[in-house]
Amino acid sequence: MEIRKIELKDNKQIAKIIRDVFIELEAPKVGTAYADPILDTLFEVYQAKRSVYFVVEKEGKILGGCGIAPLENGEEHICELQKMYFSPEIRGTGYAKKIITECLDFAKENHFTLCYLETLPFMKAAQRLYHNLGFENISKPMGNTGHSSCEIWMTKKL
Repeated sequence: MEIRKIELKDNKQIAKIIRDVFIELEAPKVGTAYADPILDTLFEVYQAKRSVYFVVEKEGKILGGCGIAPLENGEEHICELQKMYFSPEIRGTGYAKKIITECLDFAKENHFTLCYLETLPFMKAAQRLYHNLGFENISKPMGNTGHSSCEIWMTKKL
């Protein structure tokens, strides 16, 4: 398996993984990444300045991904960890930690000093990972992500 930057050919596979995770977990589809209008064009979206999306690939099959981009309507020094979702076959294998580390390294290289993320309350495994990587809970959302169903907000100083 390898972690690499998203390519145009990956759009359909990563969008399906993200949607499948929401269906599998019976997660809200409104006010989350599931409903994002950009979900089918992640390659194009992450070509923006100071943005990157990494995927995990195994023998041509995309198994998950995660991205970093400036926080929408946030200060210039704040980035957001975005759209981290994995197929069941690689959960618990350490790839989430590896891909987050790649994203945070990219963020530092692009002069961000604070990383923000938001997640759903029942995504406990992800929250444990975020805490282990130095993220801390905050009391209110930042920026304007449009993810009103995400009620857990966290930041990490870079």
